[in-house]
Amino acid sequence: MKAIRGLLDRVGKPFHKGGKLEKFYPAYEAIDTFLFTPGDVAKGKTHVRDGIDLKRMMIVVVWALIPCVLMAFYNSGLQGIEAMEAGDGGVSSVGGWRDSIMSALGLTYDSSSLLSCFVYGGLFFVPAYIVTMSVGGTWEAIFSTIRGHEINEGFLVTGLLFPLTLPPTMPLWQVALGISFGVVIGKEVFGGTGKNFLNPALTARAFLYFAYPAQITGGLSVWAAADGATGATALGAGAEGGMAAIEAQNITLWDSFLGFIPGSMGETSVLACLFGAAFLIMAGIGSWRVMVGVIVGSVAFSGLLNWVGSETNPMFEMNPLWHLCSGGLAFGLVFMATDPVSAAMTNTGRWAYGILIGFMTILVRVINPAFPEGIMLAILFGNVFAPVFDFIVVKANIKRRMLRSVKG
Repeated sequence: MKAIRGLLDRVGKPFHKGGKLEKFYPAYEAIDTFLFTPGDVAKGKTHVRDGIDLKRMMIVVVWALIPCVLMAFYNSGLQGIEAMEAGDGGVSSVGGWRDSIMSALGLTYDSSSLLSCFVYGGLFFVPAYIVTMSVGGTWEAIFSTIRGHEINEGFLVTGLLFPLTLPPTMPLWQVALGISFGVVIGKEVFGGTGKNFLNPALTARAFLYFAYPAQITGGLSVWAAADGATGATALGAGAEGGMAAIEAQNITLWDSFLGFIPGSMGETSVLACLFGAAFLIMAGIGSWRVMVGVIVGSVAFSGLLNWVGSETNPMFEMNPLWHLCSGGLAFGLVFMATDPVSAAMTNTGRWAYGILIGFMTILVRVINPAFPEGIMLAILFGNVFAPVFDFIVVKANIKRRMLRSVKG
């Protein structure tokens, strides 16, 4: 490591202030701080609560996402191979470059093979991840170079979150277009990391959701590689025919909890999200108040609607437990709603923010079955109101302290 440190120091001289490559310092700094802790030392009477910086915090979030990434590999492959098997009773070749790689590795399309499912799913997730990091990272570098500041590490998380929210069959050019919109319009136009009021990954997905709904919603339930094979998500089936339609798809609550169901690549497993939630809470990065608030809001409202019932809307039949284990609710409340930049900052505000997101998720899912998944829109809606909640809490605290001061 000393040799690498010395090499970076020698190579980095032209990139520092006054050097010939000064404009490209953000690119050098990104590589330097990715490998080593920043060498800058604070002087004077500083107040430091802990030694964690933005880079370390983002890396912790990336580690928390690992269980979801592993599920994205395995379940994407499992669903794809099962769709092919359902289409023609068993398949050994689908053609294309993925088939070439599977053949080169000596793997067959067998849903009972853990390795086959894992590799085949990776052949869908990895290209989407590479495109996301390449295109989004380029936009980050461009804006950092123009503004003359370092490349922020927040994109490490955004670049991993975004492909996890997409269906496996999403065209790569749409992946590139979506992340471009999320980074540029959702973050950079507001000043970059720390100044955006919307979650960039969700902004990117929302753009694709409304610009290319057929690819987003269709890719969640039907694999193009399968001839005649169909399969709906639990929410999609529920919106069409209630719990009877979900049972007809052979979707069980246990499968939904574990994540072995059709859906976005990294959002299906509640269990994987629980591991991530525990990791973020123990690290002090994810707010448990926001997470619990989302659960309270969604459980309370879905329970109320389920109790009221409806003769015309089959989504009223879905009980709170099914809502928690279906779609991207668990993934959203753990990794999206807790975004420290776009979420509420005060403890009381976090409760209100989380409850609002939970309420809005069920409102979109149940009252408007044309949008069977509501967590994405609910979080973006909550992002807009987060500053309002914090403002109200801060003003109330000031008023309370002023009254206490007058009485004293």
